[in-house]
Amino acid sequence: MRVTARFMGVSLKMYFDHERTVAWAKDVAALAETHPAVRDGHVELVVLPSHTSLPDLGPIAGGAGIALGAQDVAEHDSGPYTGEVSAASLSQVGCRYAEVGHAERRARHGEDDAVAGRKAAAAWRHGLVPILCVGEERRVGTDAAVEHCLAQVRAAVAHAGAEASGELVVAYEPVWAIGSTHAASAERVAVVAGALRELLADHPAVTSARVIYGGSAGPGVLTELDGAVDGLFLGRFAHDPRTLSSVLDETVEHIG
Repeated sequence: MRVTARFMGVSLKMYFDHERTVAWAKDVAALAETHPAVRDGHVELVVLPSHTSLPDLGPIAGGAGIALGAQDVAEHDSGPYTGEVSAASLSQVGCRYAEVGHAERRARHGEDDAVAGRKAAAAWRHGLVPILCVGEERRVGTDAAVEHCLAQVRAAVAHAGAEASGELVVAYEPVWAIGSTHAASAERVAVVAGALRELLADHPAVTSARVIYGGSAGPGVLTELDGAVDGLFLGRFAHDPRTLSSVLDETVEHIG
C-alpha cells in the first residue's frame, strides 16, 4: 500500500550550526503555514537537522505541520555506545523519521546493508519510520542499477529481523549523483522506482511504502519525473527557503 501524501524531505547534513538551523526552520515554518501543498495535506514536509537541533525544532516544526527526522539512529536501544543516539530518544524529542543507510554513512563509517537493516528495526521498534537510502555507486546501466537497489532493500529488510515491520520510505539516491550538478535521468529513476515499488507492494514486513528520489534533486526534477516517485529528498537546493517554495509549487501543479 502506498501513502497518498507526497514526501518532501530536507536534510541539512552538517552545513548549518545550531543558530542558523533554528533561523532557517522558522523561515521554512512560515512557508509551510501558508503554502497550499503543505497546508492542504498534499505534501508531507520533513526536516532532518543535526541531532543537537532536534529538541528546539520540535515546537517550530510541529506548529507548522512539518515532520522531524533524524539523519541517523543507533541500532541498539541502550547501553555502552558512546556518541550514539537511540530511537527511543529521537521519538521522545518529536521525530517521526530516521534516515538509515545513507551513502556517506556507508562510505565513511563502514555501514552496510546489515547495519542499515538493524537500524531500521530499531526505528520500527520505537514507532519511527525508516528512510532507507539505496543507490548504485557508479553510473552503470539501468538494469544493473535496479538489481543493486533491489538487493540493498532485500538485504536491509532481511537483517531487520522477522518481527520488524512498519511503514517504510525508500530513497533512491545514486551515489554518483549526490552533490553533482545534475540528477539522474528521469528514465533511469522511473525504472528503478518502479522496480522498488513492485518489490515493496506485497512485502510482508512493509505495511506501507513510498519511493522517493534524492541526488542533486532540486527545482524541475519533480516535473521531469512526472509521477515516477512519491517525493524527493532535497539537499543543498533547499537551504534557500525560496527554492524550497518553488519545489512545493511544482507539487501543486501535479496534484491529481
